[in-house]
Amino acid sequence: MGLSWFCRAIALLAISLWSCGAADWPQWRGPNRNGISLERINTHWPGTNLPALWEASVGTGFSGVSIASGRACTLGNGRNEDTVWCFDARTGRQIWKHSYPAQLSPQWYEGGPGATPTFDGNQIYTISKWGDVFCFAADTGSIVWERDLRQAGIKPNRWGFAGSPLVWRDLVILNAGGSGTALDRKTGRIVWSNGTNATGYASPMLLGSGASQLVLIFAAQDLVALDPQTGAERWRYPWKTDWDTNNSDPVLYDDSIFLSSFSRGCSLVSVKKGAPQPVYESKEICNNLSPGILLGRNYYVFSGEAKKDTQLRCLDLPVGRVQWSLKEPAFGSLLGTEGHLLVLSDKGELLAFEQSAGGLVKEPAPIARAKVLEGTCWTPPSLANGLLYVRNARGQVRCLDLGMR
Repeated sequence: MGLSWFCRAIALLAISLWSCGAADWPQWRGPNRNGISLERINTHWPGTNLPALWEASVGTGFSGVSIASGRACTLGNGRNEDTVWCFDARTGRQIWKHSYPAQLSPQWYEGGPGATPTFDGNQIYTISKWGDVFCFAADTGSIVWERDLRQAGIKPNRWGFAGSPLVWRDLVILNAGGSGTALDRKTGRIVWSNGTNATGYASPMLLGSGASQLVLIFAAQDLVALDPQTGAERWRYPWKTDWDTNNSDPVLYDDSIFLSSFSRGCSLVSVKKGAPQPVYESKEICNNLSPGILLGRNYYVFSGEAKKDTQLRCLDLPVGRVQWSLKEPAFGSLLGTEGHLLVLSDKGELLAFEQSAGGLVKEPAPIARAKVLEGTCWTPPSLANGLLYVRNARGQVRCLDLGMR
C-alpha cells in the first residue's frame, strides 16, 4: 500500500511539473521571444526520417505553434475562414477550435494568418491578418473578449498584420496602427494607440527592465521605442525598406539593437546613451522574414529575399563581419537549443548543427538531418518539453519527439 501511494505521488508530481510550464514555448519565438530553448535534444535520429507523434491539418498560413500547460495552439485559414486550433500538446487530440470569417488573400505567397498565438496563464491572445483580436480561455476556448481593430480605424498592412501579441503587465501590445496599439488584457479596451496608418510586420519586443523598460515597434519606416504603459514615444530610428516590409524582429545585443531587412541590409544601433546611434550599417545581412538566432556574439540568419538568391550566414554581430556562408540550405528558419542550432529549411528538411563554447557552430556541416515536411516551410519551429512542432504553408502541423523517449 505504501509503495502504491508513493508511485501515485510521483505520478502526480510529474503531472504537476508538466503543467507548470517549465519548458513551455508560450509565444512567438519562445519564452524570451528570441528563438532559444534551454532544452537539450537528442540528435541521434533514426535514419533520414523523423516519425511524427501526431500531425494535424490546420489550414493555410504561417502562424507558429505556441505551447503551454499541455496545450498547443496555432491558426490557419480554409474557405476564407480563420480557425484558432487548440490541441493536446502530446497526443494531438483536438481540445477546441474557433472559426471566423477572414479572407485568405494570397499575394506572391500562399496567404493566411501570420501571427502566432500568445499564452498568458489560462488565456490565449490571437490576431488575424485583418485585425480580429481575440482573448480565449485556454482550457475551453470560450471567448473572453474580441475586438476588430478596423472598427477603430486601424488599417491593416499591405500583407496584413503579422506581429504576434506581446503581453506586458495588464496590456496586450500589438504592432498595429502607426507605431503600436495596446489593449487592456482583461477587457480588450484600447488603452493607447499611435495612429491608424499601416505599420510594419515584426512582433513587439521589450528593451531593458524596470522603470526604464521600453517596447520596440518596428513600424513601416522606423524603429520606434515607446513607454509601454502609455505608448508615449521616447525615440525613433529611421529604417526604410522597399514596400514598407520591415518584417524581421529587432535583435537585442547588450546595449545595442540589430536591425535587418531584405532591401536595406543591416545595422547595429547603440542605445547606451538613450538616443539611438549607429555602430555600423552594411549589406552583409539582408534578412527577409523571421529573425535569426543570436548565440553569444554569433548571429545565425538566412540572408536574402525569399524565393531568390539566399544563404545561411554566421555574423560576428558586434563588428558586422560574416564568418561563413552556406548556399544549402538556402532559406528557412532557425531555433537554438542547449548545445545545438536547428534549421528548418524552406523545403521541409530539419538539420542540426553542433555548438561549441561561446555559441559558435564548430563547422558549417550538419550532424543530423531529416525530411520532416513537404511544401513551403517559412514558419519557425517550436520546442517544448522535448517535442518539436513544425508546420508548412498549407497547414500540415507535425509533432516530433526530439527527446527520443
